Amino acid sequence: MAVKVLYITQEIFPYLPESEIANKSRQLPQAIQELGREIRTFMPKYGCVNERRNQLHEVIRLSGMNLIIDDTDHQLIIKVASIPSARIQVYFIDNEEFFKRRFVVKDEADNDFADNDERAIFFARGVLETVKKLRWTPDIIHCHGWMSAVVPVMVKKAYHDDPFFEKSKVVYSVYNDEFTTPMPDRMAEKILMNGIESSDLAAISQKANYETLSKLAMEYSDGVIQASENINANVLEDIKNSQKLFLPYVSEENYVTSYNEFYDKVLEK
Repeated sequence: MAVKVLYITQEIFPYLPESEIANKSRQLPQAIQELGREIRTFMPKYGCVNERRNQLHEVIRLSGMNLIIDDTDHQLIIKVASIPSARIQVYFIDNEEFFKRRFVVKDEADNDFADNDERAIFFARGVLETVKKLRWTPDIIHCHGWMSAVVPVMVKKAYHDDPFFEKSKVVYSVYNDEFTTPMPDRMAEKILMNGIESSDLAAISQKANYETLSKLAMEYSDGVIQASENINANVLEDIKNSQKLFLPYVSEENYVTSYNEFYDKVLEK
């Protein structure tokens, strides 16, 4: 039976401009699928994603669920599009409040959005709930970028006994995508749900910034990949001290084979 790999990423080309994350999130799923794995790919449906040009359409049977974050209901809308040349589908997590704006994580004045914490939480929960609706059981969940950093703790704590995720292994890729403004003080409180207690979020209890959020992601991951050649020095030190399975940076020419082999190591652990 083919190994199933779930990709959760904050950017994919051609829906967003080319970047290290966007390009890798476009190329890797296709390459891994061609190696015989079964894949699913998710990203947020930012307002700057052109729905008509990219032929997105809503998946009614998957949409309509309400997710409660900080005592407020937020409607989950699922859209899908295909990259014909890659023969892969991309699922988009959408919500009028969080993702309608025409920018990704910063406003036009280059300031981080004040609700990026809730956007990340909504994105993570939206993906996991949609995967359940798809009745698809991932063997590997590969998270790309800080927008996916709360996925590992949710998988390992809130969904750990869910039949769709109880055997899933989590891989977290660390990129040079550092944000400068710390998240709001109550981010840890907003993540709390059945299965997740305050003590599980100790890494971000004092301050949720790029470094502590990365540390939280690594703490609940089964393997960590250095996806950019240069990453935050403190985060790199945390990775090396974590004793997690670790794949150091691999050049663009060779990374697919290395990642594929790394998946097997994580599954064997």
